[in-house]
Parts: sequence; C-alpha cells; structure tokens
Amino acid sequence: MAASPQWKNFQPPVADPAILSFQRSPGVSTSPIIQPPGGGNTGIRETGIVEKLLHSYGFIQCCDREARLFFHFTEFAGDLDTTNVGDPVEFQMSYDRRTGKPIAISVVKMEGSDVTVEILSDERVKGTILSEARQGNKLPNGLSDGMGRVSYEQSGETFFLPYGIEDLEDGCKIKPGDECTMFVSTDKRNGTIRARKVQSAAPPPVETLEGVVCSMKDKFGFIERADAVKEIFFHYSEYKEDINNLSLGDDVEFKIQCRNGKEVAVEIKPLPEGTVIFEDISVERLKGKIQKTLKSSQGRRTSETFPGRIVYESKNQQTEIPYGDKDQTGDYTLQPGDIVAFNIATDRRDKLQRATNIDLLEESFTVQNEERETGVVAAVKDGYGFIKCADRDARMFFHFSEMLNTKKPPAVQDEVEFTVVQDPTSANRQIALRMKLLPKGAVTFQTVGKDKFIGTVEKEPNGHRSPAKTGKDEIGSISCEIKGVKHSITYQTKDVTDIRNIPKYGDRVEFQIQEVKRNNTKTAVNIKVLSRNSGGVQRGFIATLKDNFGFIETAAHDKEVFFHFSAFEGECNDLDLGDEVEYTLAKKTAKVSAESIKKLPKGTVAPEELQHGTMEGKIVRCMRIINPDQDEYPGLVQAGDMLLPYGITSLADKKDFLQTGDKVRFQIAIVKATNQKRATNIAAIRKFIRAKVDSIKGQYGFLTYEAEGGKRLFFHMSEVHDDNEIQTGDEVEFVVVQNQRNGKYSAVSLRKISNKQRPERLMSRLKSMSDDSAPRVTVIRQPKGPDGTKGFKPRSPRSLTNGN
Repeated sequence: MAASPQWKNFQPPVADPAILSFQRSPGVSTSPIIQPPGGGNTGIRETGIVEKLLHSYGFIQCCDREARLFFHFTEFAGDLDTTNVGDPVEFQMSYDRRTGKPIAISVVKMEGSDVTVEILSDERVKGTILSEARQGNKLPNGLSDGMGRVSYEQSGETFFLPYGIEDLEDGCKIKPGDECTMFVSTDKRNGTIRARKVQSAAPPPVETLEGVVCSMKDKFGFIERADAVKEIFFHYSEYKEDINNLSLGDDVEFKIQCRNGKEVAVEIKPLPEGTVIFEDISVERLKGKIQKTLKSSQGRRTSETFPGRIVYESKNQQTEIPYGDKDQTGDYTLQPGDIVAFNIATDRRDKLQRATNIDLLEESFTVQNEERETGVVAAVKDGYGFIKCADRDARMFFHFSEMLNTKKPPAVQDEVEFTVVQDPTSANRQIALRMKLLPKGAVTFQTVGKDKFIGTVEKEPNGHRSPAKTGKDEIGSISCEIKGVKHSITYQTKDVTDIRNIPKYGDRVEFQIQEVKRNNTKTAVNIKVLSRNSGGVQRGFIATLKDNFGFIETAAHDKEVFFHFSAFEGECNDLDLGDEVEYTLAKKTAKVSAESIKKLPKGTVAPEELQHGTMEGKIVRCMRIINPDQDEYPGLVQAGDMLLPYGITSLADKKDFLQTGDKVRFQIAIVKATNQKRATNIAAIRKFIRAKVDSIKGQYGFLTYEAEGGKRLFFHMSEVHDDNEIQTGDEVEFVVVQNQRNGKYSAVSLRKISNKQRPERLMSRLKSMSDDSAPRVTVIRQPKGPDGTKGFKPRSPRSLTNGN
C-alpha cells in the first residue's frame, strides 16, 4: 500500500508515545487504530471541548471524565477551517495500535450545543467572602495560586469554596466580610466544586449626577452628563415634575440604573438654571487666524465634533485650537485666513480646550484684500432677502444668518456692506455674505464731481405730476463742451436747484456731473440758470388746427412750429386759422414746440401795407401744410415774371386748398418791418361743381359725384363753409382737389346750396288739396274707453291652448 505523504512528513513536536505511534516505518500497517482487549470499539459516543489545534492534529478535553485525548485531522468529519478552540465536539474513544493509549476518532462538531465540563447549582446561594481573589498562575487542576475563598452554610454545615477573578460578575468589587451570592459549580470530570458568578449581595450605592437635557423625542430624550463626555438615555416617565415644563437646555439631576445591560437615567429632577457647568471660559480675549472652516472642501459639514481650527500665538509659538458650530457668535460664513477674536473654553470633564465666542474682526477684510460692496435692502422674505446694489445693476440674494453686527433681522431700506461670492449651490447665481449694517446715509448710489460746467438747454423735460414717475419723455438734455469734446448730458426737473426758475429751451445753465456707480451713467445735477434764451417771446399765426394740436406760422412766414392745445393759455375753441399769437420755444421731444401761447389782437404781428389793384397768377409751389414732403414752408404764386411768397395769412379763405397749378386772383402787400412783398387775399379761380350729399358718417361723408373708378367723392366736415349743417340729400357746390401725397381726390370748399327736397308723392298730394274750399275739422271730444278711461288698458297676451 502506498505511503501517505501527510503522515510521512509529520514530525511531532514532543516525544509523546501517542504521537510517535503515528510515525510511518517500513513494513508497518497504515492503520494506527487497534481494537481494545476483548475485541471491537466501545461504540460509546462522548462529548468534549477542543482544547488545542496544531498543524494536523489536536487535543480534546473530555467533559464527563478527566481525560485529554489526541485526535488527528483525518478523524475529523467536517470543515476544519471553521473549527476553533473551545468548540464542542462529539467523538468515540479508541486505542493506539502500538502504544495502546486512548485516542479520539470519528470526531464531529456539535452545532448549537451547550457542552460544559461543570454543573451549576439550580439557585444562587448566599455566602461570605473570606479572602479576595488575585491574579495568579494556573495550576494543573484548573485552579490558580491566586484563588480567593468564600464560605456558605448548607444543612447546618459550613463549606469553603475557592473562586477566581474570572468568577466575579461585571467586575464586581468585593472585600473580605462582604455578603455575596453565587452558584456552586461541580466539575463533572473529578467532582471538584468551586464558586461561580460571584456578586455582592448588597446593592451598590447610587450616586446622584447632574447634566443638561440635550435631546427630546416623543416619549424619551437624552441628557449630556456633567461627569463624563457622553449622553445617557431617559424616559419621560422618570421625570418627577410636569414633563411639559421640561425643555432643551434645562439643568437636571438624576441617578443611573442598568436595564437590559444599558445605563439609563432615573429619578430625574430639575435644577436651577446655571447649576450645571461643563466648561470654564477664559477671561482673556485672544486673536487668531482661521486655519480650517467647519465645512469640507466640498462645502459639506463633517462628522467631527470640533472640525474647525484656529491658529494663534501662544508663548512665542504657533498654537492650533479646534472649534465647533456652536462657538461662533453668529451663523455668518467664516473663510480661511480670517482674523478673529475668541476665548478659550476648557471642558471640566476631559480638560479638552477649544475656541469659543468667535467674532470676525474688521481688519480681516483689509488683510484678505476682500472687495466689499454696499447697497440697500430692497426686499425681505422668510429668512432671506434681496439687496439693491450700489456698485452693480443687480439685486443680490442673501440669508439673514449672514448679518455680522446685529441679532435682529434686516429690514427694508437698511443700508449694508457685504461681500459677493459665487453661490455654491447654483452656477448662475451670486450671493451676498458677511453683511454689516451701516448708518443711515452711508450708502450712495452715485457720485457728484466737484467741477462745474456751462451748457445750453437743448431739450426740456416734460412736466409730470409725480416726480417719481419719470420716463424717457420726462428727461431733458443739456449741450456742453468738455475738454474740447461736445457732449449731451441728460437731466430731470428734480435736478434743478431753484424749482421756481426752471430752465427753458436755449437757456444758458451751470451744472455738475453726477455718475451712477452701478452703470457709469452720467447726468447733470445742481442746475442753475445763468441767462435766458436771447430769442425771447416769439410771434406768429395759427396755420393748422387738428383734434388736439396744431401748427403756428412764424412772423417771418418761413417755417411752422408745433403746439399742443394744452400749451394755449385760454379756451382752445376760440382759436381759428389765421389768429395772431405769441409764444415761447421749448424742446421737450426731438422737435421744438411752442409753449405759453397767448392770443393777440389782429394786426399786432408783422403788419402789412396793402397795395391797390388785383392781379391774376398761378400757384407754382403750394404750402408745406398741403404737401408735407417739400422742404420749404411758404408757397409761391407767379404773375408774369414776378414770384411772390405766401402763407396761411395770405389766403382770403383760410380753409382754401390751393394746389400747384391752380389759377388765383390776389393783391400785393408790403411787410412794414422788412419791406418784403408778399401775395395776400389770394382766392382761387375755380370751376365749382354741384352734387348732392350721398351719405354722412361722423366727421366725413360722400357726394354723388364719381371722381375715379366709379367711387363716390370723399369730403371732410371741416371743409364745409360757414359752419352750415348739411344732411343726406342736401345739394352742395365744391371744388375737386388731388392729395399731393397719396394722389387721391376729395371735395373741398363745400357750400350748401339748398335743403333736401320733399318726396314727389307728398308734393303732388299737397297740391291737390285746396285750403279755401275744404271744410275745417275740429276735435270736440277725445275718445274714451267703455269704462270711461282714455285709451286701452295694458294686458298680457293669452297663450293658445290645444283646440283653440
């Protein structure tokens, strides 16, 4: 039979005959097991505990007798990798074939079995400690030379039992003379008895401790102990007072009991506030630099109790001290490198020191070269708000927790200083940090230069009832020259120093330049009038009247000026074409307009001397009010080789619509001030056409005259002369003209000829009646109803029923 390599290479560490018999020698049978005298194995299964495991063999301590048996791993039925010293096993005893010594075979691990080598008494017995157990050397019989002694009585007899330190329960401390309880253990192998699970019979003294309530749930909470750096559980039922009066941070006293192997607080009573003190805080105020903040590099809170670090000078060397999230005087953001002031707190329990009462110092902003901005709180919500920035055109978000020097929440219109950083939670937003409340008036949104400039008003701001409501039309402009460069500076009425002396168009003014910091916009402020416009009061003639505006022809008849009816100082209905007026010029929009318009007596403006005789001529250029596309304002009339200008005052009929090519009859007038000749009393030589009014629609209508394409001829009610009221069917005479801009035809200079005729059927009926021969009919009694009343009584119609 081939030799087993495992057995061939086995070398026993000791010269035990039971082990040596397993060494292989030539010509020897491979089986080491022999039958006991008398034939066959005993067949009895025993229990034991694995006492030792070596390379390929081990030893089992028998539980029921005092024996220690060798076993080889080949006799173990199971996984040796999961087998440990102390595991219970079941085996069968056999004998070594060479030495005849007993060995264990058919070894099986017992799962979940409670195998012991001793038997404990059913109940605890009371005894008295005679001597204390000490740490000593183990003896072969399982005892040690440091054993203690305990005595107990049973049936009138006194027994003395040994016990070791390992027999004391939960580190129980006892001394000679103390009463105790214990179990009596009997070794199944040799009958030796000893004391087990010894504990003191007297309950240990309960110490009263102090602490602070640090957590509260629905039915329980936790107390931070003042004697140790840890917390202890308590149930609300253990609080001796009304639990509704207990709050976080309250000082309490309590006792400790062990329940289910855990310490709990019992008999909890309240203490006066300030009784429990965990730490001593130094009086000296120190200065240091933030080395590490409470948050990690990813911006998250760490699990450390005191994750922050401050470095400060102590005894001519750099000292680092920790701090936690409760050690700041506020919840504002601290950054590495910040200069802070703090006190040192020393924990009475473990003497650990940390920084507390941490305040950010003003000098930190200078040392860090931190860019600080200012603004005004524009809106506040629940725990956050927005700042109107003075240095940028934006509203900045902030949290209330970022206030540095105040504990009250910020209010709208509070002036603040702050630092702008990128919001770590949003890549597209910036937020304000480390906000400092400033005194009123400290924040300015603009700066005013010291230099004074001189300019001319080129546009006036439109007046507005509310100065706060200013739009583009409420902004004026001043033309000036700064360092040889021409500029146009805007301004508003509120920027004038003397509100009773408002600058007008063309006035010479003195001003300073104000620059808005958030967008560098420049405006004129502190404006003062130096001299008025040399043009002064202007005069002219009403040339055009529309619904709520019109145009004035200047006294020189060379241009027209826009005006709004609101600028006329009087009743607008009294104005008529050709009226003489005086006015001032203002530039409130892109164009110059007339303001402060007053009506003048006729003949006041540009009086003329009329020459005798009339002439006939032809219009070679109409006025600009007829053709807005032309550049020149006055029209021209030609008589032979002579060209004479004319304006609205030159027309005999101010509503006449003179067009290029019209033949006219006129007189010549000489302007007294300039000796300039002008055409006046111009009347068109036209062929009037007669037609009837076809329809009227509000301010316009149509005539029964086909102008072009079979369409009725259009006319406007303003073209009707003598303010006559015309109706559908009235006969009128008119002149057909063509609009110079769109080429359409219309009727002008309408005059009413006759009223609408009665229908022919009515006229013929009236002619057939003779007033002289017909009898006269007179009503002598008014009709009455059957009941004597006049007319008929009102009634409701009856409903029709089926069959009626």
